[in-house]
This record gives sequence, C-alpha cells and structure tokens, in this order.
Amino acid sequence: MKGAPGPAPRRPRGRRTHRWFTPWLYLLVPLAFLVTFTGLPLAGLVSYSFTDWDGLSPVKDFVGLDNYTDLFTRPQLFRVFWVSGFYLVGSVAQICAALYFATVLSFRTRFRNVFKGVLFFPYLVNGVAIGFVFLYFFQPGGTLDTVLGWFGAGPHLWLGDPDLVNTSLAGVSVWRFMGLDMVLFLGAIQSIPPELYEAAELDGANRWQQFRHVIAPSIRPIISLSVILAVSGALSVFEIPFIMTGGANNSETFVIQTIKLAFNFNKTGLASAAALVLLVVVLLVTGLQRVLFPDERVEQS
Repeated sequence: MKGAPGPAPRRPRGRRTHRWFTPWLYLLVPLAFLVTFTGLPLAGLVSYSFTDWDGLSPVKDFVGLDNYTDLFTRPQLFRVFWVSGFYLVGSVAQICAALYFATVLSFRTRFRNVFKGVLFFPYLVNGVAIGFVFLYFFQPGGTLDTVLGWFGAGPHLWLGDPDLVNTSLAGVSVWRFMGLDMVLFLGAIQSIPPELYEAAELDGANRWQQFRHVIAPSIRPIISLSVILAVSGALSVFEIPFIMTGGANNSETFVIQTIKLAFNFNKTGLASAAALVLLVVVLLVTGLQRVLFPDERVEQS
C-alpha cells in the first residue's frame, strides 16, 4: 500500500553498547581525587593505628589492639569529650541565633544587606587571626573587662580560669560560625514560594505564626544539616582553642590531644587510633541523629 511506513532505521550497535559507560567517564576524575586524597590516607591511618610507629622511624612494629586499649583506659579521653559538651551547647545557641537573624532578614528590613555582610564577615576571617584578636579581647584588663567595668563588674581570668575558659572559647566559635548557618537558612527561606506567605497573611498570621507554620517546616532539611555539622564540629573542634590556650587550663579537645600524641610525644600509632575513634564517634552520632530525627520530604505548594 502507498503511504505505508518503511522499516525504522537501525541504530549503530556501538552506541547502545557503550551508553552504560558514559556516566563513569564524568565520574572518573572526582573518583580519582576521592581515592587519592581520602581513601588512601584513610587506609594508611588504619594501618598505622595497629603499630607503634613514632612518625620518623622506618620500622613499624605491629602491636594489634594495644593502641585502642591504651586510649580507652586513659581518663583524659573522657575529659576531652566533656569539653566538647561546651561547644555542643554553643552550637545550639549558634543555630538558634542564625535562625533568628535569617528569619528577620528574610522580610523587608532596612539595611538588611548591610546586616547580612556584618553577620557573615566573621566566617571569612582566618581562624588564626580570630584567635589572636580574642586573646586581647579576653586578657585581664582587655576589651571585655573594660566594657564590664563600666557596669561595675570586676575583671576575670577568662582564659585562665578552668571554670570560664571553655565557655569563653565556645562563645568565640559561636561568633565565628553563626554567619555560615545564617546564610544557609537565608537561602532556604528565600526559596519558599511567595504564595505561601500571601496565603498566611490572608489568614491573619503574624510573623511568629508565619515562621512556625511556613518557614520552619519548609527549611527542616537545612536545619537538620546544620545540626549534623554542629555536632561533628563540636566533637572535632581544634583551631580556636589551640591558638588561644593550646589546650591549657582544662580546655584540651580531642583533636588537640591527638596532635600532641603525634607531634609532642611521637606516638603516631596511638594518634592514628585516636583519629579513627573520633571518626567512628562522629559517624555513630550522625547516624543516631538521622534515625531519631529522619528527614521528611517537604512539599511546597
């Protein structure tokens, strides 16, 4: 018959055969970097943790689980995790403050771009510079004591008193990293459809009700991510306490203890075991958090 369709053209055989391989070509370079800079160092860390290597000697004697036994029989191990509790409490305050500022600045506020820059600026500053600035801020007779003196408060040893040092250092961490959380929350809030705000205003919702019923449910995944980052950061904090106190006056964290084991006491094998213990603890805490507070798919309509 006229007009009958002819046979469909055949596709080249090679195109269908090699199609499965195409995505791996795009992943080849990232996977190579991942294996080179993450997989191989992690494998080396695991192997060092079962030896008594001092970091310099070419000889690495296998000691089995002795390093892990030594770690868990040290009272300092549990004390440094107690120190991490101060940073964990500070992280809660940090997330609450970031959520507050992000919510306020998401509405029409005068000079909101200026406030965004001011709040985010501390995160851009080098951590070493922040440490030295706050050394002067907390020193006896320094900026903080001068300001408190205007209200009749006496000077304190903010970094010398074991009862105050961890609170002071956690406060510096909150000041530095709060801007990062604020930017994450602000970006999530700005992705909420405007129709939801309009519907809430038509129903007579005030700002608090808009936050409770519109903003908070919509950015729940970002809040969960921030909590995960806060917990892992509190367990692995290093830069600020190392610069400001070096771990003195009961301010030593787990990472500072690990660094001292490796470089001050030349116990690289023991330090490798400590690093793996920290990795496992962070993974367990993160996994437990995901089980107790699973992410729920947010439908925005």
